[in-house]
Amino acid sequence: MNLDKSTKRIAKRINKGFQGYPQISLAYFGESEDFATEVLVGFILEEGAETLEERFSSKGDARKDEVIQTTLLKVIERANAKTVLEVSGVSIIK
Repeated sequence: MNLDKSTKRIAKRINKGFQGYPQISLAYFGESEDFATEVLVGFILEEGAETLEERFSSKGDARKDEVIQTTLLKVIERANAKTVLEVSGVSIIK
């Protein structure tokens, strides 16, 4: 799947807002606000459940990495996530 298609499908899921559980959250991290080298995926099965986390890293910008974005979409689909949330911007890694 190409980068543009996967990012649009992820954005569409994010724009729906909270739809219930299971829930996936995406947070990007990097050394600057313009360059995200990591993405943290959080999964919550039901309200009050512990958050399971998976981290993916890239040598380039993870937001523009076709493999990572396609993987994120597959994780969302396989988890049957009703809600997908994204932390806006890139959090700085110190």
